[in-house]
Amino acid sequence: MPENAVPTDVAARIAAQTLAKRGADYAGEVRRLLDAALEVIGRKGTTSAARVADIVAAAGLSNEAFYRHFPSKDALVAALLEDGTQRLSSYVSHQMGKESEPEAQVRRWVEGVLSQTEERVAAVSLAVLWNGSSVGTGLNSWRHNASVPLGALLHEPFRSMGSPDPDLDASLVAHAILGRLSDYLWGDSRPTRREVDEMTSFCICTATRRAGR
Repeated sequence: MPENAVPTDVAARIAAQTLAKRGADYAGEVRRLLDAALEVIGRKGTTSAARVADIVAAAGLSNEAFYRHFPSKDALVAALLEDGTQRLSSYVSHQMGKESEPEAQVRRWVEGVLSQTEERVAAVSLAVLWNGSSVGTGLNSWRHNASVPLGALLHEPFRSMGSPDPDLDASLVAHAILGRLSDYLWGDSRPTRREVDEMTSFCICTATRRAGR
């Protein structure tokens, strides 16, 4: 090897290994912070805002670790809302997969979305929304952002029911049902069986009415 040659291939390989390990470590830190934030925010409810110091302590990490990933607590709350939306979408999709008929899939969708009103999750969901309400990452932002992935789950059932514009119909339905969900959360109430039936009928009628059925 020439005296002044630089082993760039070896250097690049080692650097890539270091970055890969650091990336895995950082992903673990972020997950710990998200889980700790959810626990702290859920415990404090809507009576007092969670502090970064509380979250860091619960995660067993340092302030440096927190600010390595999030510029502020508001950014962490926004990430929590996004994470919650992904989990809810995954759950609803799984429930819909249990049915073969589009109408039954729509009902599973409605029930899955409204599962957020169950006592075990409603208080935590409301607390997260409350923590984000003062900075624009709360209810309105969540409802707008969540409507996209959740609405996408209705595209195929609506198409199967003959909707001429399943994307639009699914978007309208998602906004409506998420709006109703927020009413239940803020009102500390849960839908009755009749209300679930009515909301399911509303969703199905949105697709079939425009299809001329």
